[in-house]
Amino acid sequence: MGARYDAGVSTPAAVNWAGNLTFSAVRLTHPASLDELCELVVASDQVRALGAGHSFSAVADTTGTLVRLDRLPPIIDIDASSLTATVSAGLRYSDIVATLDAEGFALANLASLPHITVAGAAATGTHGSGDRLRNLADAVVALRIIPADGEPVWLRRGDPDFPGAVVALGALGIVTDVCLRVEPAFEVAQEVRLDVPLDEIAESWDEVFAAAYSVSAFTSYGDGRANVFLKHRAGAAGSGWSGGRTAKAPVHPIPIGDPAACTQQLGVPGPWYERLPHFRADAVPSAGNELQSEFFVARPDAPAALEALRGIADRVAPVLQISELRMVAADDQWLSPAYGRDCVAFHFTWIRDTPSVLPVVEAVEKALLPLGARPHWGKVSTAETSEIVSRYPRAAQFASLRRRFDPAGTFANAYTRELFPS
Repeated sequence: MGARYDAGVSTPAAVNWAGNLTFSAVRLTHPASLDELCELVVASDQVRALGAGHSFSAVADTTGTLVRLDRLPPIIDIDASSLTATVSAGLRYSDIVATLDAEGFALANLASLPHITVAGAAATGTHGSGDRLRNLADAVVALRIIPADGEPVWLRRGDPDFPGAVVALGALGIVTDVCLRVEPAFEVAQEVRLDVPLDEIAESWDEVFAAAYSVSAFTSYGDGRANVFLKHRAGAAGSGWSGGRTAKAPVHPIPIGDPAACTQQLGVPGPWYERLPHFRADAVPSAGNELQSEFFVARPDAPAALEALRGIADRVAPVLQISELRMVAADDQWLSPAYGRDCVAFHFTWIRDTPSVLPVVEAVEKALLPLGARPHWGKVSTAETSEIVSRYPRAAQFASLRRRFDPAGTFANAYTRELFPS
């Protein structure tokens, strides 16, 4: 989708996290104040915000100016009465979770990596895992955005435009502040079940993925087995499923990975933010030496999707590090890959070899797209943009919203122009 994939790495400012994409921007800037950022937007023909650079697609690219918000004043403002916390959009989850916990609060869900930014995760529909948990954008109850005229505006849940403004691919403006729904802090204990047959997962889907508050199954498809990570929330009952065998030592999701980078396992209880992610905030899980793809399939179609992927395991295996299966509950965000339907997300961590990976991604899409799969906006995909957009019932409303917020295309890039032509 307009990505300019590149196996080379130049400078950190010029490439994404994985180094597979070189940005087209003429400059990267770090405004130090809201006024400076507003002036920059007004003066720019083309401008985009760049979060942690963890996207593997060209969603954040621009031929103009890339803006990082990491030098704006950091804000973590907790309102206990409304159970909300307003945070600076450029902060990473790892920057805010300990403060929330120290004040007795938590977010309901977190992604695998706490290293990503709050605004970037929301803008691309990024998610964690949970049978009844929605993606990270669902926690957003308000946001402040700088549109093309440079006048900051707040959008709040209940406003007509709000469902189109959170998962917005950076196409409406620069988000500067995000107000998140919080809840009382809780503890989680994580265990891993080894060598679970994929046949058992397919036959007992509901029981497996309701066995804990958050469940992820990691597989390479070819051997017919998976390791299932169960994150048990204190006081919350699961389905009682306990297939496979109990891991007696810490396990990395990727078999050859070092489990020292992973969050605490072996059933040891701990704070929510130290268990819900797969990886510790103070560790680099893979140094970006990978590519990623992900496809959201409606829950009723998940067993068929699993069977289809097992059928092409011989194609997938040579370039696959690991694949993760996890649940994402339906939401109302117009461009969320889970819009309107409970989903199973099939995530692929590939080797970092773009020429070898892309044909396999195409094969995966050939297996999953006929089942109605929606690709993750920030991951590697080869699908035609027209086919992707057709899977979103509110795409036309979003296109209208984008034109209203950004009539001159200040925040447009090749990626969004392909998706939503003017």
